[in-house]
Amino acid sequence: MSWFGKLKTALQRTREAFGGELETMALARRPVDDELWDDLEEILLAADFGVPTTVKIVDALKVVAKQDRYETSDQVVSRFRRDVQNFLTLPGMTLNVQAKPAVILVVGVNGSGKTTTIGKLATVLRAQRKKVMVVAADTFRAAAAEQLAVWAQRAGAEYVRGAEGSDPSSVVFDGMTAAKARGIDVVLVDTAGRLQTKTNLMEELKKMRRVIEREMGAPPSETLLVVDGTTGQNALSQAKLFNEATQLTGVIVTKLDSTAKGGVLVGIVDQLTVPVKYIGLGEGQDALAPFDPAQFTRALFEVGAAA
Repeated sequence: MSWFGKLKTALQRTREAFGGELETMALARRPVDDELWDDLEEILLAADFGVPTTVKIVDALKVVAKQDRYETSDQVVSRFRRDVQNFLTLPGMTLNVQAKPAVILVVGVNGSGKTTTIGKLATVLRAQRKKVMVVAADTFRAAAAEQLAVWAQRAGAEYVRGAEGSDPSSVVFDGMTAAKARGIDVVLVDTAGRLQTKTNLMEELKKMRRVIEREMGAPPSETLLVVDGTTGQNALSQAKLFNEATQLTGVIVTKLDSTAKGGVLVGIVDQLTVPVKYIGLGEGQDALAPFDPAQFTRALFEVGAAA
């Protein structure tokens, strides 16, 4: 199956509900009135766009509808679909690996699919003939380091870890030293994923970032947050907290399966002004791909879209 086919299958439930309701609204050619706007708000909230983003989108559509003299709901829905694709299209969507070594700090809560995503990203980069090193700086979960070692071996990436319970920043230091000595192209740093509300975790992330900047002479090339697409608005809450602590440059959304609601991607991009760089579908090594807003919105909206 093509990647678009997989994406379409992953978003099936959301597309049938969300896309179906929009299609019904468009086909009805309803008058553009307060009732239409209220119904559109309900549809967006049900699809996990979140209140602030929903209000922003609907208010902007009201202005356009008035300026362009929209008379029926099909005009509103058509404009909305175009606007969502534009919403999701931001500068810097391509992974920045220009520096040598380029350091990518990967953050996120436990259970988000962070460690698996690092393994898949290592596979993607190795396929591009990059010399990759994976640094296991999550020293609080031995299972995470072991899982990462397996992924690194599969991808053909080099691997650095510390003793269980050791200072994560010291592991990062060791990784930076090794990367420079071995001529590594890209360093992927895994981090602990304890609850995002814990102050000590955020301080730890800031310390790791300082070590990278000191040893490399620059901040990480990327700081990527991995979020579980099935957690809805909780994913947005996580994104805001991690962004405050680590200055995110991008987001990777995992587990976009039949229980995920695609609107949360729009909410994250809107509220953080940070691009979605990759999306993950399933567990396979090839189940991670760069995010394509046009492809995503087509899979999300077009009820009859072909794979």
